[in-house]
Amino acid sequence: MSKALRIAAAVLFCALIGLPPPRAQAQSAPVSEAQQLVDKAKLTAEKMLNDPQLNTLRQWMKSAKGVLIVPSFLKAGLIIGGAGGSGVLLTRDGAGQWSAPAFYTIGEGSFGLQAGVQDAEMILVIMTDKGLSALINSEVKLGADASIALGETGAGVEGSTTAGLGKDIYTYSKTSGLYGGASVEGAWVKARDSLNGEYYGKTATPRAIVIDRQFTNNGANELRGVLALAR
Repeated sequence: MSKALRIAAAVLFCALIGLPPPRAQAQSAPVSEAQQLVDKAKLTAEKMLNDPQLNTLRQWMKSAKGVLIVPSFLKAGLIIGGAGGSGVLLTRDGAGQWSAPAFYTIGEGSFGLQAGVQDAEMILVIMTDKGLSALINSEVKLGADASIALGETGAGVEGSTTAGLGKDIYTYSKTSGLYGGASVEGAWVKARDSLNGEYYGKTATPRAIVIDRQFTNNGANELRGVLALAR
């Protein structure tokens, strides 16, 4: 029996027994770019917080002011290089409760001997009020406006163990591919106003989201739950 005949038979059967006719299967609504980024950030946080190679990440998280989670930071270059990605910033209050996420972009350009491609998952752990304020108040250049140091590196990453206590931000990453280094020192970070507006409304700013906590979205509850377990 053809599909058309099956549908006609189903409609006739429903009419005979007094039931409404079957409806076509509803198409699920497309997931927004902002929600996709939140979902990817949750997976990155789960993976890295449970990675035994990143054994000081949880330690720093216990006293962190906030985190910037970047599920994909892509570097590529041949002599002249570039890198970029998007991420979410969440802050923790005095009671240990995590805010809703604000959306950010991170990028850099470089010149020198380099070749290849590297895709990194990253967590930047913000340890000081200075580091957090720099991210919230303006476009920030890592290493200049906020001091930064590498945490331990995961499988396949070129880098070093954490050095220099008292830094504003510690960065942890897991990479695939080959590239001459995994540091983000010199990269710029700024808010993605379009995604903040998409996820919360036109008046949503990073400060209103992560400091004043005027906005929330249930789509971020799982991400916040993952971070809440890092104690």
